[in-house]
Amino acid sequence: MQSRILLCWRLIAGVLTLALAACTSAQPNQVGDQVSIHDPVMAEEDGRYYLFSTGPGITIYNSDDMIHWRPQGAAFTEQPGWAQEVAPGFNGHMWAPDIIKKDDHYYLYYSVSAFGKNTSAIGLTITPTLNPDSPDYGWQDQGIVIQSVPNRDNWNAIDPAVITDEHGDAWMSFGSFWSGLKIFKLNRQWNAPAEPQQWHAIAAAARPSSTPDEQAGPAELEAPFIFLHEGYYYQFISLGKCCRGADSTYHVAVGRSKAVTGPYLDKDGRDMNQGGGTVMLKGTPAWPGVGHNSAYHFNGQDYLVLHAYEAADNGLQKLKILPIQWQDGWPTVDPAGLDSYVSKIIAAP
Repeated sequence: MQSRILLCWRLIAGVLTLALAACTSAQPNQVGDQVSIHDPVMAEEDGRYYLFSTGPGITIYNSDDMIHWRPQGAAFTEQPGWAQEVAPGFNGHMWAPDIIKKDDHYYLYYSVSAFGKNTSAIGLTITPTLNPDSPDYGWQDQGIVIQSVPNRDNWNAIDPAVITDEHGDAWMSFGSFWSGLKIFKLNRQWNAPAEPQQWHAIAAAARPSSTPDEQAGPAELEAPFIFLHEGYYYQFISLGKCCRGADSTYHVAVGRSKAVTGPYLDKDGRDMNQGGGTVMLKGTPAWPGVGHNSAYHFNGQDYLVLHAYEAADNGLQKLKILPIQWQDGWPTVDPAGLDSYVSKIIAAP
């Protein structure tokens, strides 16, 4: 009996390992390939664009036109010293970053987690420049911002995104599955919650009371990203399942609020805390799963940045950057952009 139980656990562990590899596998980085990444975020410095994503040490690319991308290595050459304590067995893959500038430094938030568990933490590393050719370039880890612990917390410290409000205060949204998505006010250093702490729920889905606290549950929502446009805060979230290649059900929904803390309502007035959210972009036969987006205003145009799984390439994830158009106060994108936007890896000069 014990040997059969051990075999079952080994099979389960193998399935989780394959799922984790699918969700965090490094792209081949071959010149001429498309950029193959999960969870993309971007920043611009001195006319050059920088792309960060899930991967070993947080993978980085840079580009002059948002189409042709040069590999730039990783933010981490070795894992943070605290990572193994948070997630035993951590293998160096860091998830779901966010990048934002504060004063004279760039702040890169990232996630350390055990797959499918809320054994997670959000960390922070900073650099004075994103330009790898500058003598000032170099990342300095600042440690843990927040941490979630199974059976203590019914939320998951993953998928961070930071926005500053109309008063200049910084707020971090985050979350995946469990009790939903949250936002809290950061302190003046942007490296911990402000005191006294201010936490708010911003999106949630039904979670059966019978679901054990250590399990993710059926509420398939994650990856909040808040974007300010003409007096409204727009919260983008990803619904469905990622990381399953052509079987992924990932898609993007949105709601808006006059306050960064919510409530966020969709087009029909439904609260995103009550399962609301207007679907903005769904998969297509060619791109069955799309999601984990960020949003930016570059050179007079707003963009949605996300990954999509390509059915014709065995469900491999690809970078997509789609122009946002605004209709009656709501963001829209043309699904045809999933086909027309094609990134390309080029060699560094």
